[in-house]
Amino acid sequence: MSTSDDFDGWIKAAFAETGAFTALVLLVRIGRRKVTPLRSTFVHVIGDELDWGQIARLFSSAGVTWDGAAFFPECARQGGPLDSAAARLKLRMLETRVHDDRLVLNEGHFFDAWGRRMRVDEVA
Repeated sequence: MSTSDDFDGWIKAAFAETGAFTALVLLVRIGRRKVTPLRSTFVHVIGDELDWGQIARLFSSAGVTWDGAAFFPECARQGGPLDSAAARLKLRMLETRVHDDRLVLNEGHFFDAWGRRMRVDEVA
C-alpha cells in the first residue's frame, strides 16, 4: 500500500493543532452495502512523522483483511495522549457506538486501505 496525501495531511494537521494525542482506531471491512467492524486499537501519536505506509504495515499484523480505518483523536484533560486505561475505556465506548450505528465512523477521520478519505452513507 502506498503513502496517502489524505492521511498524511490529516495526521500532520492534527498534530499541529493539538500536539501529542491518542488515536482510537477501528479497522473495518467494507462491503457493497455494509461496513463491518473487525478490530480496534489505539495509537499514541507523539510526532508528525507517522505516514500511511507505516500505519498500513502496522495494521497488516491485525490478522484480518481490512478495507478501511477510522481514527478518532483524543487528548487527556491536561493535554497530550490518554493513559492506556483511559484509552481502552474510550475505545470500548466507541466500539459500542459504532456497533449501534455505523454512521458514527463519520465522526472520526475515515480512510480506505490506500489512505484516502471516505465516509459512510445510509443505503435505502
